Formats: sequence, structure tokens, C-alpha cells
Amino acid sequence: MATKNSAVFLLGLLLSCVAMSSAARILEETVPSKEEHQPEVPPLPKAPFPEVHLPPKPELPKVELPTFPEVDLPPKLEIPTFPEVHLPAKPELPKVELPPKPEMPTIPEFHFLEPESQL
Repeated sequence: MATKNSAVFLLGLLLSCVAMSSAARILEETVPSKEEHQPEVPPLPKAPFPEVHLPPKPELPKVELPTFPEVDLPPKLEIPTFPEVHLPAKPELPKVELPPKPEMPTIPEFHFLEPESQL
């Protein structure tokens, strides 16, 4: 049953591809030239623009902000210093010896055979 469905699908796909290619070919053959599609349009007359007179900008009044009263702040507190901490030295890690790095295998060269000349 599955092979029948896939065969029908592939046949439909093939027919749609054939239809699309023939439609594209017809469209390519019947493309009209650009000269036939461009009707002549008369140029538009330029309209005169009236002069625009803007009113003068009004001067903005100066705004004075009220003064803020001075605030008496309490004196800054001194932060106590932390005592120095002496940590023990870090132990040295043992040095690990790795095995030697293997060499990369070489890829054999491949040459195409020269075609025999046909006389």
C-alpha cells in the first residue's frame, strides 16, 4: 500500500513539474517588449509655489527655579579595616606526562587515468 501511495505521489510530482516547465516556456516566448507596454505620458506642468511667511517666534519667559535648603549630613563613618589573612601556599600539582602524539596518517595520492585517444 505504501509503495502505491509513493508511486502516485511521484507521478503527480512529475506531472506538476512538466506543467510548470511548459508554462514557463510559454511565458518566456510571449514576453512583450517594453516599448509596447509604455504609453506616452505628457509631462506635468510645474505648479507655482506661493511664498510662505511664518510669524516670528515668541520669546520664552525665563523660569527661575527655587533654591533648595542646605542639608546638614552626619559625618561619615569610618569602615573598620579587615585583618590580614595568611593562607597556606598552594600545593604543586604533579606533572602529568602524556604519551607521544601520534603522527597523522598520510593520504595516498590519487591520479585520474588519462583517457585513451580515439583515432
